[in-house]
Amino acid sequence: MYKVNEIFHSLQGEGYNTGTASVFIRLSGCNLHCSFCDTRHEEGTLMSLPEIVEQVMRYPTAPLIVLTGGEPSLWIDEDFVAGLKKMTGKRIAIETNGTRPLPHGIDWVTLSPKTGLGNSGDLSVVLTRCDELKVVYLGQDLTQYDHITASHRYLQPCWVDDEEQCRRNMLDTVQAVLRHPEWRLSLQTHRILGIR
Repeated sequence: MYKVNEIFHSLQGEGYNTGTASVFIRLSGCNLHCSFCDTRHEEGTLMSLPEIVEQVMRYPTAPLIVLTGGEPSLWIDEDFVAGLKKMTGKRIAIETNGTRPLPHGIDWVTLSPKTGLGNSGDLSVVLTRCDELKVVYLGQDLTQYDHITASHRYLQPCWVDDEEQCRRNMLDTVQAVLRHPEWRLSLQTHRILGIR
């Protein structure tokens, strides 16, 4: 059984796969407590893999499943990933804070480490390889991510409710990308568009 917060159909709003029709499986809970977390992931319903697949297949044309949270690695294992792929025929992506090892078989790994940002606990990032490194930028030293091998590197402004602070965060992130061109800008387009 897997504790699922929600399953929904939308466009991937961030990073490399921005604009891709996706089915999001938001799993419950997280092992970090970040002050800027933008999801309410604590609640959930225990579901079997067939029940999850039934919900996912309500959207048969979406080519991608995104495992997200909270922290999805708290729940998934190789049987879950293999079964989900076999029963849906879809690619599997994950968005993880990287503090736990991942099961094999995931097609796309987005690592979004939260270390050094305050209020996130003391857990270290154990992943050193990913398809996409996506960092919420709050002015931190970017050299702390140099040891992570990633095909793509993104800086993403921290979205906050205060409009003026949100604008400053965006401008600061743009300036950081201009200073560090090995990174690219990732915007939360789902927020800009007003979709999930």
